[in-house]
Amino acid sequence: MSRIAKPGMHFVGGVAGLALQVTKTGGRCWVLRATIAGKTRDMGLGGFPDVTLADAREAARRAREKIRQGIDPIEERRRAQEELKLQKSRAITFKKAAEKYIEIHEPSWRSAKHGQQWRNSLATHAYPKIGDMLVKDIELSEVLGVLEPIWRTKTETANRVRGRMESILDWATTSRYREGLNPARWKGHLENLLPAPGKIKKGQHHPAHPIDAMPAFMQDLRSAAGLGARALEFAILTAARSGEVRGARWTEIDLKAGLWTVPSERMKAGKEHRVPLSTAALRLLQELPRMDGTDLVFASPRRKPLSDMTLSAVTRRLGVDAVPHGFRSTFRDWAAERTVYPSEMAEMALAHTVGDKVEAAYLRSDLFEKRRRMMDDWAAFLERSPLPAEVVDLGERRAAG
Repeated sequence: MSRIAKPGMHFVGGVAGLALQVTKTGGRCWVLRATIAGKTRDMGLGGFPDVTLADAREAARRAREKIRQGIDPIEERRRAQEELKLQKSRAITFKKAAEKYIEIHEPSWRSAKHGQQWRNSLATHAYPKIGDMLVKDIELSEVLGVLEPIWRTKTETANRVRGRMESILDWATTSRYREGLNPARWKGHLENLLPAPGKIKKGQHHPAHPIDAMPAFMQDLRSAAGLGARALEFAILTAARSGEVRGARWTEIDLKAGLWTVPSERMKAGKEHRVPLSTAALRLLQELPRMDGTDLVFASPRRKPLSDMTLSAVTRRLGVDAVPHGFRSTFRDWAAERTVYPSEMAEMALAHTVGDKVEAAYLRSDLFEKRRRMMDDWAAFLERSPLPAEVVDLGERRAAG
């Protein structure tokens, strides 16, 4: 065949219509000329010498057999090529799908921290196992491969990773990158293979400070220098979350009305929260220096919000086995054990969702003025004369045993 050099079609026999086509540039390829549905058409069978004469004859015979069966081999090949192109266009790895999902949904999340938590948890637990896999190939075994190693030791993290995997794979299905049921779904699926998170390990509460030890602690806290100490003091007086306090701005505070309005975008529940400020809280704010170039109430030297570690460092420095968030639990215990204020009011002070949907529909007021009296009582309790250490210790041992 290499001796054939004249451009044109050179029929070689063995199968009707099989020819070696030589181009003007000297290229050679096998062609089957056949009548398909009443039309004469040429079907390429590959180039010479990569495809030998014997291979070309075998391919031509298979094509002729399909034509006899009423199948158009040229159209069949075209559809196969289009399907291959379509499959390639739909090919996306789990990591790429996760990045696209986060990019789309991150603007609707409350803070950049939430997006970073997604990235960190997936990078640590999911990407090493399935990050480079195509989402269409991820099945139950791959999902379990991510979850099982951490399901009992890091249950809360594992459950979050599962939920994030489920959301990403749902997005991939809707975007036509995969088909079938979601292998990361919990109900009716993984719940049959993994123990329920709540039955493995109860959520750990943030370490709280004993109620009767609070006046003495507040006395020490007020004596401590630094903006971190003032931020922690303000957080305790308002029963607010650390992040809400560290992000507080002067424009949110009405000193005259004794009101701090935390906007919805900075609240965990995504709902605006009004905080009544006690006399002690107002006095603390009035004594704070204002920093030029920032509206933050508690700003770092770089005019950025204080870090959560700054407040935690204050408790460690004062020798207290509690975290900033734990003082919210202390406030809740105080309201339940030392006052007659309704539990709903204390929950509102903590910006927790109150009751079910029916109860919430009737309880439309945030009980602001009543909560003001409660926060005044809380501040007064914190400012009272501390109990002797031995009395506090006795109370703790009685409560424990």
